[in-house]
Amino acid sequence: MAVKDGDKVGVEYEGKLENGEVFDSSKHGEHSHPLEFEVGKGQVIKGFDEAVLGMEEGEEKEVTIKPEEGYGPRNEQLVKKFPKDKLPADQEPKEGMMLAVGLPDGRKIPARITKVEEKEIEVDLNHPLAGKVLIFKIKVVKIN
Repeated sequence: MAVKDGDKVGVEYEGKLENGEVFDSSKHGEHSHPLEFEVGKGQVIKGFDEAVLGMEEGEEKEVTIKPEEGYGPRNEQLVKKFPKDKLPADQEPKEGMMLAVGLPDGRKIPARITKVEEKEIEVDLNHPLAGKVLIFKIKVVKIN
């Protein structure tokens, strides 16, 4: 039975960047487990969702996902400067450090500090994988 919209699937996967760096996998040592999601419901990035359509249980394939079908293009307008005194006093900001930034609706999004100056910090609110081509090895292990 081929995967179709609305099916609940379990997949094993490995995600790499073009330089070969693995950024995510369903196998984490002792914590290996398939990713489960409902196809076509926006629970995973669009390119991944579309890649499993038509696959059979046990089938494996490799797909390349462009930024537009992944985490979107980088948006330089999402690089912002904030006064250093807005950070918790017990935390010394460092380049590369991740922060959780609160949005007006109460959600929090991850942000990476890209520059630390005397009175302010520069923070990148883009998703860390925005603008990147993603290469996934996917294996469908169950279809419900």
